[in-house]
Amino acid sequence: MMSAAVFFNVFRFVRMQPYALTVDKFLDHAAKWHGLKEIVSTVGSGIRRTTYAQVRERAARLSGGLLDSGLRFGDRLATLAWNTEDHLSLSYAAMGIGLVCHTLNPRLSARHLAAIVNEAGDRWMAVGEGLQPLLHEILPLCPCVEAVLVLDNEQVGQPFASVSHQWELTDFLERSGRPTPWGGFDEESAAGLCYTSGTVGNPRGVLYTHRSNYLHTLRALQADAVALTAEDTVLVAVPMFHANGWGFPFAAPAAGARMVLPGRSLDPKHLRALIEGEGVTVAAAVHTVWLGLVDLIDSQGGQLPSLRRILIGGSQCPDALIKRIEERLGVRVQTSWGMTELSPLGTISPANAPRDSGPRSAGRPPMGLDLKLVDSEGATLPVQRGVVGRLRVRGPSVADRYFGDGQESAVDPEGYLDTGDLASIDAAGNLTIAGRVKDLIKSGGEWINPKEIEDIVGALPAVALVAVVGREHSKWGERPVLIIEPRSNQPLTEQLVLEALRGKVPDWWLPDQVVFIDHMPLAATGKIDKRRLRERVS
Repeated sequence: MMSAAVFFNVFRFVRMQPYALTVDKFLDHAAKWHGLKEIVSTVGSGIRRTTYAQVRERAARLSGGLLDSGLRFGDRLATLAWNTEDHLSLSYAAMGIGLVCHTLNPRLSARHLAAIVNEAGDRWMAVGEGLQPLLHEILPLCPCVEAVLVLDNEQVGQPFASVSHQWELTDFLERSGRPTPWGGFDEESAAGLCYTSGTVGNPRGVLYTHRSNYLHTLRALQADAVALTAEDTVLVAVPMFHANGWGFPFAAPAAGARMVLPGRSLDPKHLRALIEGEGVTVAAAVHTVWLGLVDLIDSQGGQLPSLRRILIGGSQCPDALIKRIEERLGVRVQTSWGMTELSPLGTISPANAPRDSGPRSAGRPPMGLDLKLVDSEGATLPVQRGVVGRLRVRGPSVADRYFGDGQESAVDPEGYLDTGDLASIDAAGNLTIAGRVKDLIKSGGEWINPKEIEDIVGALPAVALVAVVGREHSKWGERPVLIIEPRSNQPLTEQLVLEALRGKVPDWWLPDQVVFIDHMPLAATGKIDKRRLRERVS
């Protein structure tokens, strides 16, 4: 019989090869084994066609230019851009050499974006089509930014006076590009930075590692999840700045799927032309995008015969709209739920799950993510099925702390993150989101923070009390309603209130309606009773 010591000596040298789980390997794989597959990108009014092999070669040259220009491992490079081939190439060029790609949401105000850039300490910024005016507003507020890259074949318009260097991407590549090896660093190194839309007050940064993105991609590609294959052509209509583009910039090359990037326009006519012209089989975006497409098909007629699946997320979609999309377009809608903190996929309905006439759930978690429900004190509910509780999650692609918070943990002692959602799980393991713990308003897949609106309006001399609540909207999910108790004998109009908000919050945050009331309803604690206000405006 072999002794324990002999057994150990024999088998201690039997091991697997070291293979760091870094995201550059997704594009390496696509270039080597699916090198001729196209990446179709809308730039301006035209279409740019390239292949995975060409994008890999271009991105590697771009990496060399970034290093030769003084950027170093761990530096942050921010992108203010749409879904285009330039944006994709730059992302891989940065991550492949250990830079952190920080995607910025152009729908936020310049003030919000500047605060995010400064907290992140971004050294470089890249700007996409049509966004140079916004960048001119941001840069004077961001002394940390040293250089600007202009993407998407655009020329530098008005010079960026507050930075040391500015280049158009093509010129930068011609002058500075050199092929550069990727990887060679620890898989726990930071790869990407994405900020939430402000689920509790100000936006908070989530710093993704290469390992977390790699494992998230494997989870997303499971057969009961996103399930992309090399036979698919995927329209990535969810922006890359929206929670990692739902992971599609990694999942598509990992699967060898052909990619279609729509650029700045999500206009229904543009999306229809791309789907028809490129033979799109799978598409992903928030449900308001598909509502516009269905309306267009209804008015113009015709079908989209290549399209088989649509993935929706960002906010809960009305069941009637899901049914309408499926019946009119002849597709399967996969509902999902996720968060920036989850990289972002949490749960998803399987592509081939049986249809029923009941309400759609957000699906089940793929392997690699665990859910639990807790009570208001954080104690795990003894029964997890068929009850409503506060939803917590854990897994290798779930944040355990926020960027800039130092060692402050964001998880409970068992490693679960509080999502801020109320939810239930049925007997089959399907998740249904029952509402938000807080009073935030989710409109078109993006969060609106009522407190910021209330603080601005509440500072007006003619306002006594103010509250913002969400009202259900057939297209956007929810829209804000502003309710004001004016001070007596003070002139106040809807126009004055909205003008006070313009420029201080994003335009799409502006309330759909301003309601003036004589007395604000108060709860027993003396706080404004928002429940009664919601009933009033519903």
